[in-house]
Amino acid sequence: MLNIIDRGIINFISKIHNPLLDRIMIFFTNLGDNGIVWIALILVMLAMKKTRKTGLMILGAVLLVMIFTNFLKNNIQRERPYTYLNLIPLIKSSATSSFPSSHTSVAFAVLGVYSYFKLKYKWMIYILAFGIGLSRIYLNLHYFTDVLAGAVLGFVTSYLVIYVCSQISRKMQNGKVRILERKS
Repeated sequence: MLNIIDRGIINFISKIHNPLLDRIMIFFTNLGDNGIVWIALILVMLAMKKTRKTGLMILGAVLLVMIFTNFLKNNIQRERPYTYLNLIPLIKSSATSSFPSSHTSVAFAVLGVYSYFKLKYKWMIYILAFGIGLSRIYLNLHYFTDVLAGAVLGFVTSYLVIYVCSQISRKMQNGKVRILERKS
């Protein structure tokens, strides 16, 4: 069933390819390459005292989702659609497996933390996350289900990080957690 959905979406997208959309989708995918846009966002947030805690949570969510994504990629080993369906990708891709989309999982991990705290310019993060996810399908680098799994994994990871951090914060406020305290 999922294979039918994946192929149907790839067939639909192949009908709407055009030079303008090609450039837009390559732009979005390039923003997600090597996490440059997310590293810049995290550095800006860490530099400001007001957003430092949130920046640390985003960093934690990004690192954790990368671990989860790499584990899944290494164990599932799904062929990329351009290989399996003999398509021509519009850009060069990594040799890693397709499931789940790393670009998408990282983007949605950032979006999850950003949305939870209702930060300014949230609409920009939404556009980036959805643009990156859609671009991965459009460019024949991922199936729809790879991107969907990446988005879900990103959100779940972000909320896991938020939950753990809130529990630690709550215990620290109640005096139950003592950090770097010497025993006498």
